Amino acid sequence: MASEWDWESGEGLLGIDDPAEVDAAFERGEGHLGTAVIGLAFNCPLEDASPRIVRAMRLPDVAQRGFAFTAAGTAARINGELTPELYAALRAEGPGRRSMAVHAIDDTLDYVPFRQLPLWLKSWKVVSKVQDKLKTWQLEATYAVGDAWRALRRRR
Repeated sequence: MASEWDWESGEGLLGIDDPAEVDAAFERGEGHLGTAVIGLAFNCPLEDASPRIVRAMRLPDVAQRGFAFTAAGTAARINGELTPELYAALRAEGPGRRSMAVHAIDDTLDYVPFRQLPLWLKSWKVVSKVQDKLKTWQLEATYAVGDAWRALRRRR
């Protein structure tokens, strides 16, 4: 039986709802697997999509790995939770600003209730909020000094 999905171009893969089809595509070494796991995140229960998303996070193609992290963020948005294996994969990638997981972690922090987050992610949320506040204060102080300097220059 021929597959109804266009693995060559990736067309229509956001609508994929069959985890077995994605497993078969992994075995065949198809392209666009990152796109396919986004489709699973949209169309399948989290428990079915999660192992495939984690597997796609280890693909050699950087773009497809990026799509896998997008799928994790999508899963957090849709379900309001993630599986322990997805949390572990996000933690392995790390929450830093240069990480592929940064947007998936941000989505998780936005859509998963704080009490359901693992301890490492709770602490990252606190740290990131403090960093954001400090950066805000720094920018406000910089603007205030600049405004004061301009006002003094105008008085001369």
